[in-house]
Amino acid sequence: MLRALLLTLSVVAIAHAELCKPDAQNAFKVRISIKTALGDNAYAWDANEEYLFKAMVAFAMRRYSSKSTTQISNVLLCNVTDRVSFWFVVTDSSKNVTTVPGSEVEAAIRMNRNRINNAFLLSDKTLQFLKITSTLSPPVEPSTPVWLIVFGVVLCLIVAGIVFLIISGIRKHKKKNKESTERENLEEKVEVTLENGIPCEALDIKAGHVNGVFAADDERFTSL
Repeated sequence: MLRALLLTLSVVAIAHAELCKPDAQNAFKVRISIKTALGDNAYAWDANEEYLFKAMVAFAMRRYSSKSTTQISNVLLCNVTDRVSFWFVVTDSSKNVTTVPGSEVEAAIRMNRNRINNAFLLSDKTLQFLKITSTLSPPVEPSTPVWLIVFGVVLCLIVAGIVFLIISGIRKHKKKNKESTERENLEEKVEVTLENGIPCEALDIKAGHVNGVFAADDERFTSL
């Protein structure tokens, strides 16, 4: 009985070794950069982390398909290196000697990529599934709607335009009034006329002006 059990385990181990190897069918390579991601807070990759990885892959498979009965034992890891890279496959839970198609594994990983990354405090750049393309992060929506931002910008431009027109109008009106006042003052102070064909000197209407001819006559009669 014991011999039969050992023989069965040996056959399973040999079968698993054939299923999980570099570049095997439906196998995926993983590269992890813990030191790059966490720096001084980096943790060691050990058997516990491997167990967590298997659990996350099994979770992803079960979440991807409600019919899936993938167990942690169905996730096989091989060729683990000290720089934290390895290959893995997912075996069929009903047969355990065949692997789940790579397309299904890829779809499950892509669907749950953020959950897997968060479990190891990593990102798509520091936890790489080399044959699986990175998932795109959902677009960040601004807290303020775009239409409201555009409306605010347009409204500010309109208000600025109205203020500019008002200020320009006030300045033009003041300038016009100033020119009109200066013109009126000039007309009141200066008048050039012709008298007997001879141009008279500028006449200040307010201050008055004494004609030199009459002033000479006045002096002559006064002296008499």
